[in-house]
Amino acid sequence: MNPADLSNAVLSAASRIIPARNSEVTVSASDIVLERPRQREHGDWSTNVAMRFAKRVGTNPRELAQELADELGRIEGVAKTEVAGPGFINIVLDAAAAGELARTIVDAGEAYGASDALADKKINLEFVSANPTGPIHMGGTRWAAAGDALARVLESQGASVTREYYFNDHGAQIDRFAKSLMAAHLGEAAPEDGYGGQYIHDIAKRVADAHDGDLAALSPEHLQEVFRAEGVALMFGEIKQDLADFGVEFDVYFHEHDVQANGDVERAIERLRELGHIFENDGATWLRTTDFGDDKDRVIVRSNGAPAYFSGDLAYYLNKRERGFDQCIIMLGADHHGYVGRMMAMCAAFGDTPGDNLQLLIGQMVNLLQDGKPVRMSKRAGTIVTMDDLVDAVGVDAARYSLERSSADTPLDIDLELLKKRTNDNPVYYVQYAHARTQAVARNAAQAGVDRSEFDASLLDHETESALLGALAEYPRILNTAAVLREPHRVARYVEEIAGLYHRWYDARRIVPKGDDEITADHRTRLWLNDAVAVVVKSALGRLGVSAPDRM
Repeated sequence: MNPADLSNAVLSAASRIIPARNSEVTVSASDIVLERPRQREHGDWSTNVAMRFAKRVGTNPRELAQELADELGRIEGVAKTEVAGPGFINIVLDAAAAGELARTIVDAGEAYGASDALADKKINLEFVSANPTGPIHMGGTRWAAAGDALARVLESQGASVTREYYFNDHGAQIDRFAKSLMAAHLGEAAPEDGYGGQYIHDIAKRVADAHDGDLAALSPEHLQEVFRAEGVALMFGEIKQDLADFGVEFDVYFHEHDVQANGDVERAIERLRELGHIFENDGATWLRTTDFGDDKDRVIVRSNGAPAYFSGDLAYYLNKRERGFDQCIIMLGADHHGYVGRMMAMCAAFGDTPGDNLQLLIGQMVNLLQDGKPVRMSKRAGTIVTMDDLVDAVGVDAARYSLERSSADTPLDIDLELLKKRTNDNPVYYVQYAHARTQAVARNAAQAGVDRSEFDASLLDHETESALLGALAEYPRILNTAAVLREPHRVARYVEEIAGLYHRWYDARRIVPKGDDEITADHRTRLWLNDAVAVVVKSALGRLGVSAPDRM
């Protein structure tokens, strides 16, 4: 009996008993919540359905829970039920019913855990969006890992996800970047507010080499424009390549210049004016964001006629909505907390729902540690630690996993020495080794003649098997919760739990018989469980963009 079967059984019992007490009350599938008890001795599953309906049908929660428990206790596959606390129903499955999950998982393969719960959602997920003025730093690297993992998790639940990179190709930062390149080319010191690091000299040389000495005749203004256009293109090409090497591909690269040049800003302002949220003051055009909870109103066109930075946000958001996205998720860096109020006010001003149509996720800083001390400098960038630095130190898998296994809204310290170790202290090694071990077991089983030609779920009755099956049953709920809450780190923490339970089971139960011992149904059935673990670990790692090696 898998969780879906048990949920349907609880729904069936509740649909008979609860309306009998009050015919105006109906029970739907969304009312049935099954959870794993924190303490295994309390059962395999628990439901609070009696507590949810007791008041509505005018009865004591424990009384209703007992009636439901008695009904559920008569279902095939349920070993026993009991009422606990204020009205929880704890359910213990018999070994055969619990063990059947192993075959369910193997038969489902990579589809296990996936659902169509978010099939009606078209989501625009904007992340990284680092300015093309230098290599991706650690904050952007964290968002690259977490953003791609979130996209994968959302897709597992049926959502249509567009990964989008907002490409800032004009403004003061781009000006400073171009001036820095030109200074490097001329052998001058970088501007006081410019960019340093070896990468500036490398890009300046590539631009100069492409012109084969023709730059000397250009005026300073023309020279700067050459370095702006070609330098930005080269830098962004490197950023794209770094992301691709990191396993992150974007569906859309949206240029900031487009919303400024194609009339989107004017259309956004006019839409808000029609809605009554625009006003003029001191020659400037304002959006009355205080009507929607912001701490002050925002200028969108300055008194000199130049659009304020916030006008681009208005235009870009409207552009996304007009492209048909139901939900726009934007992943922002730790220094963007001040944006939340104005962005949510903007969303509401357009008539949308903040927190639904627009969702902002704020990431926190990442510190790299080596020998217990912070890593401060990049060999290439000079002043920051980059994506390349992390990948060079520990590899893509360890880099991604270490950035994904913690909630993105908490600061993170990464111990580089730990991530290089091939020991159980290293979390990515611990999980990947679990998958490699499942494959080694499968190879040894095949060599010994153990196959999956036989399956007797009742034989999976050891305490380590009960714990492992219970955790495997949680995978669909973990994926759904991670998608709904936008928290892919839940998948990483879950698969670490699976790895630990699997290693303990491996130590307790044999799949390959000793010596000349006969191959029995026990061995063949355990192979099903081994392969079920392989399915879930590989799937979970895949949702994180991390490989599941067959050998280590």
